[in-house]
Amino acid sequence: MAVGDSLPDYLTNTPLHQSFDSDILDTHLIYDYDAQDTDGKPEKWRYEIWCFSDTRVVYAVHGGPMAGRNNYQRAMYQCIRPGELWQINWLEETGTIVSIVYDIKEQRITTLGAFSEGHWKEADKARGDKRNSEDFERWRTLARIGNQTSRLMLSEQANIVQSFKGKGDLKPILQGDPVF
Repeated sequence: MAVGDSLPDYLTNTPLHQSFDSDILDTHLIYDYDAQDTDGKPEKWRYEIWCFSDTRVVYAVHGGPMAGRNNYQRAMYQCIRPGELWQINWLEETGTIVSIVYDIKEQRITTLGAFSEGHWKEADKARGDKRNSEDFERWRTLARIGNQTSRLMLSEQANIVQSFKGKGDLKPILQGDPVF
């Protein structure tokens, strides 16, 4: 089967940079976005991500409207500058597209989340754990709400508060665990 025959699929013609193993493999980041609650009061949106392999990420959301979400995804990594900048991209089963730039030197995360209408407007239904089949199936229904252009484009930067190797408190996955 050719790339793109079965969607969703991923394509890059850029080979994974040789610094992947030393720069990002098995790296676990905990980071905070400075945000506001619905009343405009300052709050932190805490996220964590574990770069499990060259094709998978595992993450959890601890603060903000998506708090309570535990997931793993097929991901694509691109080296922007070895030892300094990496980009991580993935598609959620909710229809949301995520792109993160990990700035190693500045210890910052720059994110673009293109939230599907269902994921954003029904965030409570996006909570749970993909390993729970009921959560997984519910998430998939969120992708069918709205259309390709009815999205909330969220562009934010976060400060990394912890960086270490290993899973930390995240639940590990197997490389072959289903992603869609």
